[in-house]
Amino acid sequence: MSTKVKAYGTSSTENPLEEITIERRTVQAHDVEFEILYCGICHSDLHQIKGDFGAFPPPIVPGHEMVGRVTAVGNHVTKFKIGDLAAVGCIVDSCGHCEYCEDGIEQFCDEGVTFSFNSEDKISGGHTFGGFSKTYVCNEKYVLKMPAFEDLASAAPLLCAGITVYSPLKHWGAGPSKKVGVLGIGGLGHLAIKIAKAMGAEVVVFTTSPNKVEDAKRLGADEAVLSSDAEAMAKYSRQLHFIIDTVSAKHDVNVYLNLLRHDGTVVLVGLPPEPLEIGAFNVIMGRRSFAGSNIGGIAETQEMLDFCFEHNITAESEIIPIDYVNTAFERLEKGDVKYRFVIDMASL
Repeated sequence: MSTKVKAYGTSSTENPLEEITIERRTVQAHDVEFEILYCGICHSDLHQIKGDFGAFPPPIVPGHEMVGRVTAVGNHVTKFKIGDLAAVGCIVDSCGHCEYCEDGIEQFCDEGVTFSFNSEDKISGGHTFGGFSKTYVCNEKYVLKMPAFEDLASAAPLLCAGITVYSPLKHWGAGPSKKVGVLGIGGLGHLAIKIAKAMGAEVVVFTTSPNKVEDAKRLGADEAVLSSDAEAMAKYSRQLHFIIDTVSAKHDVNVYLNLLRHDGTVVLVGLPPEPLEIGAFNVIMGRRSFAGSNIGGIAETQEMLDFCFEHNITAESEIIPIDYVNTAFERLEKGDVKYRFVIDMASL
């Protein structure tokens, strides 16, 4: 059984997004249904609708930073009731029994996760549709309890951008007495600054954009460096414990490896389209590491939401109506947003 739902999607990489009707599965025993209030726009959404991650079964409805209010629950649901705030990020299903799922890092599930859009839906037999829609249905295990942020719309990007930077910052021990570098100030980087500062770290930002140097300080960075300034960069040689690299374009990581102290790590969370080269001496000298990280598990995502609520952290957001979404994607592709678009889904 299914329910017809209004959404915004596209049937081709060549076509803009437009209003369409999709079918959501009816609420199962362990499902939560919620009305979507706000949905963030992530660079991954852009990659998907452009076909950068491969062909997709039409239509595709993007959106994986969803915040809403519960409208129905299945008979066996225990964590939610009608009227509660709820949220869904990237993951809406996993095998539940592999070592990764058992360790709470479902994003690395051996059998592959079901993503919140453009993924095979093992329950309905179709594929998942994202948050550019009126409602969403998900097993309660993958639904987050959304704290009552004062600016609920600007909290939506935490569901992907927030956990993408929180997880590695926590894993690699950002905190008091640690000097943390943030490479790039965009949707990910600006939240990395806020979260690392809230963890107690000293934060140094590296950017290629002169106009973002002052903005980095406004966001809470202790220091901001223009990466094209060789003299300024040299001051940070062997100074940093950890660098989070949010850049999704080809860049020279070796420059940043050389800013690390011994046993320091550069962690990539951006998705450059081409391989990055690592010079052997840049990692063997000082026992440095180059690593990667990808979103976070469900329990850690809940922890991140609670942490951000406690520290009043939300994304710097531009709230838009749904009929502006194609223009928003064009601007996102050009980097013309500070720092995240969020759709007010009441406009659908």
